[in-house]
Formats: sequence, structure tokens, C-alpha cells
Amino acid sequence: MNIVCANCFTTNRIPDDKDYNKGKCGKCQQGVYSPKPTTLTQNTFYPFIERNDLPVIVDFWASWCGPCQSMAPVYEKIAQASPSVLFAKVNTEQVQKISADANIRSLPTLVFFHQGEEIDRISGGLNEMQMKQWVVQCVQKLNK
Repeated sequence: MNIVCANCFTTNRIPDDKDYNKGKCGKCQQGVYSPKPTTLTQNTFYPFIERNDLPVIVDFWASWCGPCQSMAPVYEKIAQASPSVLFAKVNTEQVQKISADANIRSLPTLVFFHQGEEIDRISGGLNEMQMKQWVVQCVQKLNK
């Protein structure tokens, strides 16, 4: 299984019989998996969503967006409780090209990617139950 290090963004091969949550990066020696959302930039966005074998949920947000700020703690809580999915954040004010490429029209927007392909998206602030439900639905789409 390929996992992109949440710290240095190097792609690491983790044997399928090993627990990727405990894997260490061959380059930076940090844990490759982070239970917290990983901040993505112009240079790290595509490698992170394309090279990970695990699905990735990206939160497109902005500092001026009230619903984004309200949803941030819920997003972090769901990330920590969902070890089979990677979570990331893109600040649309700082990474405008990625936001435009992803056709982000409202904030917050969550996009579910698997191996670089968009599987689903949802816009607007979600509470904990709504977000859990959406994540489960997205993962189920992969298992069909």
C-alpha cells in the first residue's frame, strides 16, 4: 500500500500485512499517517490525493468563512475517528489555483478523492452526524 507522508509528502510503500497507522517515513522518519487533517499547498495537493492508496477527504475552506470555522472542530474529530480515510485541508485564499481547478464554488466544500479521482463532494457546513453519514456513504461507493 502506498501512503504519502503527512509530514514531508514522500510516497512510502507499506506492506499490506503491516499497520500503516504505525508506519514510519523512509525519508523523514516521522509517522506516515496523521490522525489530524494535513494542510495541503500548491506543491503537495496533487501528490497527496493521487499517490495515496487510501481515500482522501479534502476540506476547502477560508478564514473569513463562518461555517468553515464552525465545521473545523467537527472535521478534526471525524478525522481522528476514521483511520481508513485520510483527511486534508486546503485554504482557498492561499491555494487559489487548486481551488479553481477543483471547481470550488462555495465554502466549505468537502471533496472525497480516491487515487486522484473525485468520487463525491458536498458543500455547506455539516454537523457531526451529517459528516459521519457522508463519509460512510463515500466509503461505501468504493466498495461497490
